[in-house]
Amino acid sequence: MRLRWPAFQLTIHSQITIIIVICLIIVIVGSERLEQWVKQDYDITDLEAISNRVAAIASVLAVARPSEIDDVIEIANRADWHVALAPLETANRFTTTSPNQSYLDRFADWLSPPDSYTAPYGGWQTFLDGHRVVAARIGKSDLLVMERLPDTFVSSDALTFGSNYLFALITLIVIFSTFAIWTITRPLRRIAAAAMRADISSGPTLFPEQGSLEIVALARALNGMQNRISGMVEARTAMLRGISHDLRTPLTRMRLRADRVSETDVRQALLVDIGHVDKLLEESLNYLRDSHRSEKPERVDLASVIKTICAEFEDTGHNITYSGPDRLVMNFRPLAIMRAVTNLCENASKFGTQIDVSLSVNGGFAIIDVEDNGPGIPLELRKKVLEPFYKVDASRNSQNAGFGLGLSIVTEVVQSHQGRLELLDRSPNGLIARIMLPMGD
Repeated sequence: MRLRWPAFQLTIHSQITIIIVICLIIVIVGSERLEQWVKQDYDITDLEAISNRVAAIASVLAVARPSEIDDVIEIANRADWHVALAPLETANRFTTTSPNQSYLDRFADWLSPPDSYTAPYGGWQTFLDGHRVVAARIGKSDLLVMERLPDTFVSSDALTFGSNYLFALITLIVIFSTFAIWTITRPLRRIAAAAMRADISSGPTLFPEQGSLEIVALARALNGMQNRISGMVEARTAMLRGISHDLRTPLTRMRLRADRVSETDVRQALLVDIGHVDKLLEESLNYLRDSHRSEKPERVDLASVIKTICAEFEDTGHNITYSGPDRLVMNFRPLAIMRAVTNLCENASKFGTQIDVSLSVNGGFAIIDVEDNGPGIPLELRKKVLEPFYKVDASRNSQNAGFGLGLSIVTEVVQSHQGRLELLDRSPNGLIARIMLPMGD
């Protein structure tokens, strides 16, 4: 028995608010533990603590008797503090920079200065003869100077807040990146993938209605739009099919009446026109027929399908060749691909005397090239010829030209396989119609 969480949805704004609260809790709890761990494991010299020591010794020396001053300094040096008395004029040699200090150390000192209200004499960055010192004033004429200090310091504030800032930054990046991937990026990618697979003519494609309220609203809007577009396409297709079928009856009567015309020239002209209209209706019905969309993909030998098409054209007297592998098994709709390649071969036979068909595999795609030695298609018209009923009479032989539906059918077949159709130049003349089908798994 599986337990299921109660179904509820939140807006992205609400989810971001919850994420911020969670991040704050994690940072508050985790940063304190991190600070303790850093202080325990790393012995870092603290500039504020040293300054407090120097100030404490200076306060003692300020009230000590002259005979006690040397004893106090000796006791401090016995603790390895390295302090010494110096005249107040020594401060004239103090500098705020040192050649021994790197630019990174200067930036660190500037970024996280100590926030103690009592600064040492000369400031937090005081150097004497190129070496860092901490000084405190004693009376009106003396200074207490602590020497032999490292050039680089990390204050307690920098240690505390630096680790906290780093921990907070990493926490925010990790949690918000995970949130963005799971709540926004992945649902949008699912919707984008569904949109890429969407096929208006094959009916509505449902977008996954999962995720936040905004993502669900977007998916529902796209589903509604897809349903409306599919309904309009189905109504248009049904109307055109009805008109095409209804025209067959008067065409049959016209053909019968034309056969009874006594004048031979008039009868032949009428029969040619009737045949032309009948062929247009037949190609229109073939274009509107969506059998290639309802066909289920199968695991078929693509090379065998193409060789069969070439053999049929060769049997009808066309000069056609095939080059490629003897076997290439992949998933596709065999009748649809056969129809697409046949249309390309028919176009090549109408406008050329030689047809070369090749099959290859490159970059995860099965590539089918149908080449002819005809006049070709101008570059600026190669997108237009893929539209239904568009013909390039200027570059193709108008006597053999069809009704401009062959390439449109090929385009729809290739797109239903998530593939690409390209029209390329052939050297020295002619056209290469290239079908690129994804191999898949």
